[in-house]
Formats: sequence, C-alpha cells, structure tokens
Amino acid sequence: MGFDRPVLAGTDGLVFWRLLGTARGHSMSWAADLRRWALFAVWEDEAALDAFLAGSEVAAFWREHAAERYTVRLDPISGHGRWGSLELPRALPGARGPRDDGPVAALTRAAIRPSRLVRFYRSVAPVDVALDAAPGLLASVGVGEWPLARQATFSLWRSATELRDFAYAARGPHAAVVRRTRAERWYGQELFARFRPYAAEGTWGGRDPLGI
Repeated sequence: MGFDRPVLAGTDGLVFWRLLGTARGHSMSWAADLRRWALFAVWEDEAALDAFLAGSEVAAFWREHAAERYTVRLDPISGHGRWGSLELPRALPGARGPRDDGPVAALTRAAIRPSRLVRFYRSVAPVDVALDAAPGLLASVGVGEWPLARQATFSLWRSATELRDFAYAARGPHAAVVRRTRAERWYGQELFARFRPYAAEGTWGGRDPLGI
C-alpha cells in the first residue's frame, strides 16, 4: 500500500485522499487485517475518477492482484468536521440534502486523544453487538490511517431512517458512546459524513451489498 502514495500524490483531479488499513471483520478492533485496505478519495469531477480507474498504475495493480475489490461512487448528502485538509460542510458544495428513501453511506473518522484510547476501545464491543443486529445495515468496515489512534468506519445502509435509528436511538449503545465522546473529549479531530451511493463495481464479501 505504501508504494501507491507517490503515485496518488501526483494524480490529476484527486482533491483529497487517504489510504487506509482495515480491522478484521466488519468493525473497529485491535486486530488488523493485513490483506485488505481501502482508499477514500475526493475527485474534482467524474472524468478525473474515470481517468484514474482506466489509466493509473495503482488501479491496474488492484485489478490484476486483488482477490476481491469493491468500488462505490458517492454523492455528498451532509457532513461536519475535519479530516486533515478536508473540512465539512465547506467541502460539500454539491450536497443535495438528506432523504429517507434509498441506500445511504456513512463515514465517521476520529483522531483519538492518547489519554482516551483505553476508554474508546472498551466502548467498541457493545456498539459492535448492536451493529450486528441493526436493521438495514448492508455492510461495514473499520478502517484507519494509523494503528489504534486514527480510526474511521465506513458503512452502507438500506435507508437514512435505519441509519438514524441505529446512531441516535436514545437507549442504544452508539448514542451513549456519542454522549461520552463529547463529555469526555475523546477526539482531537473528528468528521462525520453521509453520502448517497449511485454506482458500485465489484464485490464486498462475495456480493454487491448495494445491488446496483
């Protein structure tokens, strides 16, 4: 994965990008999956993305050597926070506003304060259990820039309503963790964003979770 960085840095039309390692399974954990990684990328336009997928040596290597790969294209719906130079909502001039019908993608990212790491990871297990049972969840993965302290999650949901029900249910473990992160200042930097998936290619876990 590290060899891709200089190539991506010189890619035309690539506004913001992060190469990300992944946790084992579908959520955050101490254990890394060294066979799987992800790229989150923001592009100037569709043409720049198409050119990268068609002509980049990075994309060609993925096609030739990956046992499985999945690409999903996303339109921004809403978001707030910061991820390096990416600042929301300022970076979402095309955001179309939320809607309840159709699938939605959620990205959450946090730079965890070193003094809060133990509290953060102790809170993960109850949220994972609730996530496993959440109606409407199509797929999810825990990702990170650094081991342990720069963490994110990416998930696909059947609808925005079902995502909200999981994230903000008053008695749910996820909402309880959200309240603690704010009260105890777990994060030095954070970003939350929602997107509308409009195209997908490949498989994730042997299938296309979106079916589009």
